[in-house]
Amino acid sequence: MAERHPGTTHLLHHFDTAHLPEHLQAVSAPCGDLARQMVDALPDGPELTAGLRKLLEAKDCFVRAAVDAAREE
Repeated sequence: MAERHPGTTHLLHHFDTAHLPEHLQAVSAPCGDLARQMVDALPDGPELTAGLRKLLEAKDCFVRAAVDAAREE
């Protein structure tokens, strides 16, 4: 990943799941997979960065929804 723009690699770090409990990893991992697929398929640039930021925002929402659901159980 050293050949990628620092902003791209910085955003990808936010898709790591190792720090999450297993039930949240299951929610977060597909977003991380998609982020890595897009980085592999697309060149660095403002649209890739915007897409990764929006995907990160969506991932955070999904994880919060899973946390809320677990609280209600």
